Amino acid sequence: MNRSAKGGIGRACTIEAKAFSFAHLHQGVCGRHGTEVQRVTSGELAKSPGGTGVSRPISESEVASEAWSVVGRLNTTYEAWRKSRDRATGDGIGSGKAAGEDGQEEKGNQMSKEERGRNSSLSEKPVRSRLRRLVDWINLTGAKKVHSLIDKMYKRKNLEMAWEKVKANRGSGGVDGQTLEAFEAQLEQQLDRLQRELKEDTYQPLPVRQHPIPKRDKPGEYRMLGIPAIYDRVCQQALLNRLEPIFEPIFDDASFGYRRGRSPKDALRKVWKEIQSGSEWIVDADLRDFFGSVDHEKLLTLVAQRVADGRVLRRIKGMLKAGSYGRGRLFPTERGTPQGGVVSPTLSNILLTPFDREMRLRGYQLTRFADDWVVTCKSAAEARAAMEAAGRILKQLGVELHPQKTRIVHVQNGFEFLGYKIKRGKRKLTLPESKIRSQARQDALYAYPKEKSIRRFMDRVRQRTKRKIPLKTKELIAELNPLLRGWGEYYKRAHVRLLFHRLDGWIVRRIWSHRYKRWRNIGWQRLPAKTLYREHGLVNLLRLIPSLAFRND
Repeated sequence: MNRSAKGGIGRACTIEAKAFSFAHLHQGVCGRHGTEVQRVTSGELAKSPGGTGVSRPISESEVASEAWSVVGRLNTTYEAWRKSRDRATGDGIGSGKAAGEDGQEEKGNQMSKEERGRNSSLSEKPVRSRLRRLVDWINLTGAKKVHSLIDKMYKRKNLEMAWEKVKANRGSGGVDGQTLEAFEAQLEQQLDRLQRELKEDTYQPLPVRQHPIPKRDKPGEYRMLGIPAIYDRVCQQALLNRLEPIFEPIFDDASFGYRRGRSPKDALRKVWKEIQSGSEWIVDADLRDFFGSVDHEKLLTLVAQRVADGRVLRRIKGMLKAGSYGRGRLFPTERGTPQGGVVSPTLSNILLTPFDREMRLRGYQLTRFADDWVVTCKSAAEARAAMEAAGRILKQLGVELHPQKTRIVHVQNGFEFLGYKIKRGKRKLTLPESKIRSQARQDALYAYPKEKSIRRFMDRVRQRTKRKIPLKTKELIAELNPLLRGWGEYYKRAHVRLLFHRLDGWIVRRIWSHRYKRWRNIGWQRLPAKTLYREHGLVNLLRLIPSLAFRND
């Protein structure tokens, strides 16, 4: 066998993989032999260590075509060597006529390349228990990339669908001050312009408008939202319409955030079942400034594993690098994705998909909703190992755990996830279980809205029921009902019967106070609660609970 060719096969197999590995960024790995990327020049193979120098030089064109012709010659050389060995030994294993099998040579010549590869030990793929690169999780099966996507993005039907979704989501304008109404008044001209710019590759997004939101638990600190212009939101939605079908099948089952057919309740249901099955140690984790610290290069590398259209990749990069405008200044964007952009949630799921897959491959019960995630474990030791593994994986993705908000806790002490406080009860029940008609049991698991969520809800009700607001009672209730219904629907399946009863009475008193301009009043006589519920249509939180919905007031 040509030992020179055998020694040079690791150098001949090249894959141009601009991706990052566990060790560092941009380390390529040969998908056929698992060797690191190296380039060879013409004639280098014949000069490899231990070689005989007999192998003919490899041309530059063969090297550029990822050396598959070299592998084919190696298989041919091996087959010729085995035939000569069979003729000499006569053991009947070879595929030539010397083995005493007439007609086998013609059959051997018709063997597929795949069959010859199985017969040759040189072309066997190494079996790996775990992928070497996180980026491989985005294209696990080596599926063909999407090479032409921009033409589907700027199709008129796609742009019209994008506008309808942006209009349905409502929202304010961006730095140009254009509103939804103003955009709709010039809809045809705006869509024609967007289609032309995407087709001619001249589209340039505007900087996002900074909108600070104060943090209630941290006075003086703000969470910065980035609001794109209406024109740019339509473009992002058109891009999202094409990216979702490509990446949705790749996302892991542990991811529930911003995905069709999945909701926070599904994530909570999964965590609930895992705790009931005995996984009572929780890794309650939080990511440090996730949307503001996303590494653009790593994100684009992951997207490029499935999308090979350079124009689409440039559009995504332009959205990430558009910058932000606030306080009369333009700020460049070196890292992060706008928290408020249409495509940002999907990009965040793409970045964290390798984290989901790698954690689940190691056997951890991960549940993630956007940048909020927990891991349920059987023991404290397993929880510590899960937190350490998560930290290492996230570091490779350019994301860090928040040291103050990441902890390991037992379910008896409780933890917060997606607005809920989940805890195992400690107090002893005064009645025997035979006399308890509800589902309350000793040491039972229960969920309850967290204190921050209750305070925020009550603050929003106070803002809408101030005595100086010039609205009639029926108009006030119409403004208040969407808030009550939305908050109540989210928490109605938790253990909230007493809480909802207390809040219903407090809301009625707030309405009386607005009507009669003082807290102590005669509203209970002139405007009783039944009148508010039946005639004015006030939402009753207690009636939203499924088990109590059938009862009368």
